[in-house]
Amino acid sequence: MKDLSIVIPLLNEQESLNELHTWIQKVMLKNSYSYEVIFIDDGSTDTSWETIEGLQQKDSNIKGIRFLKNYGKSQALHAGFKACNGNVVITMDADLQDNPEEIPELYRMITEQGYDLVSGWKKKRYDAVFAKNLPSKLFNAAARMTSGVKLNDFNCGLKAYNISVVKNINVTGDMHRYIPVLAKNEGFTKIGEKIVQHQARKYGETKFGMERFTNGFLDLITIWFISKFGKRPMHFFGLVGTLLFIVGFGFATYLGIDKLYINTTGRLITERPQFYIALACMILGTQFFLAGFLGEIILKNKSEKHKQYKISETL
Repeated sequence: MKDLSIVIPLLNEQESLNELHTWIQKVMLKNSYSYEVIFIDDGSTDTSWETIEGLQQKDSNIKGIRFLKNYGKSQALHAGFKACNGNVVITMDADLQDNPEEIPELYRMITEQGYDLVSGWKKKRYDAVFAKNLPSKLFNAAARMTSGVKLNDFNCGLKAYNISVVKNINVTGDMHRYIPVLAKNEGFTKIGEKIVQHQARKYGETKFGMERFTNGFLDLITIWFISKFGKRPMHFFGLVGTLLFIVGFGFATYLGIDKLYINTTGRLITERPQFYIALACMILGTQFFLAGFLGEIILKNKSEKHKQYKISETL
């Protein structure tokens, strides 16, 4: 087993790959690590894959995985995690904004200080203030509040993991932003943070726009719900359904008693607003309860999901 696996998802980063490889190689040789670098080409349309093939021919520590099309960063990380076999796994971006010189200290925090996961914190950023920095601060504050994981920068691509973490989490959809939360939900509680140097982008343009923050907040709601009720959906849907049904049944009981014994000559029940409140609450309550019941059945009978990506080539 190697000391380090460096997992690098990428999309159209042909200009930076040779420089990144040289930089990583220099750091690895300086520290005498046994290592592998796994490039995951997430459907690039430039010559990124040809560059990776060239690097692999010169350096046996290079591995490559090529997707048939662009499936997203989470799927790329999932493939990389499945393929890696280092004691410590490092993830980083391919755009030269993450500094490989940070790797030795991240490695020591995992191996010597016993962390399960260490996340980088880009305290000083070289991104646009309103387009990325401010939304990122709001996003991170919301993530801390809902998840209970006290990190300043959830979305930093530079992270270090004990190998057992990456083999026990399932990164799908757009959940790469919440890997620390996924790790916590699986029982890995020693999660740390390290201030890392953020480099200004040297080549190309960012692949992420403002929509990633909208998607990020929606994913945050999803992962909050899953972490609280994912294993027992009846605890949420059943509770809400029962409360709604009780409210509806209470209104229906009141209307029946009022019509039969108190105000027998009053308006028809169907002319009273309480009737429609009772009807809506009882119907919604029944639907929520059934949703929870069906969720429990699905959880008990679910089979392993198919992979959410297809690989065309492997080096």
